[in-house]
Amino acid sequence: MGQMIDFQRPDGGTSSAWLAEAGTGRPGLILIQEWWGLNPHIRELAERFAAAGYTTLAPDLYRGRIAADADEANHLMSGLDFADATHQDLAGALGFLQARCPRIGVLGFCMGGALTIAAAVHLPGLAAACCFYGIPPAEFADPAKIAIPLQGHFAERDDWCTPATVDGLVAALKAPAEIHRYPADHAFFNDQRPEVFDAASAQLAWRRTLDFLGRTLSLQ
Repeated sequence: MGQMIDFQRPDGGTSSAWLAEAGTGRPGLILIQEWWGLNPHIRELAERFAAAGYTTLAPDLYRGRIAADADEANHLMSGLDFADATHQDLAGALGFLQARCPRIGVLGFCMGGALTIAAAVHLPGLAAACCFYGIPPAEFADPAKIAIPLQGHFAERDDWCTPATVDGLVAALKAPAEIHRYPADHAFFNDQRPEVFDAASAQLAWRRTLDFLGRTLSLQ
């Protein structure tokens, strides 16, 4: 079972995160929360990835706050400094894992998906990135600058990360990437939200994700 830990940011400050360990010498994974916060769903996902063989660190970007509804989630996300989250919290998480893991990837959902792409652009030392239905503004993180393997999972019925937005991401990418689209709604992977959860799409995305991480973070 995982636990909350503190890690150092590059600026000398500290951040908290949920750490689920997979064992000595295993690959590492930075898991980035949805706009709800570091809630039980994200901690459970960290445990799933650890069980699959990846020491997983999920930073608490909201400093202990968890949204109770969409309005509060939107308020918290709107108040998040994406540059600070990327260059300090995620960079610190990467440093924490680099001291323990030979190869590290980053993976996130919704807001965390957008930050996954930002991390792939801005943080040297990552070996792979896996994004679920989130894309940051190009002026903050230009996808043309991504040089590591990228896998993306996007919903065809999504009014936030729209199919047209995904088309723009694909057009901007310079390096080869795996982009998968699903006949589902935004947040289809979240089994705690029955109004949007799509079991078939989620199972397929999970298999594809583990295959991708196995190929890109393999120790062989």
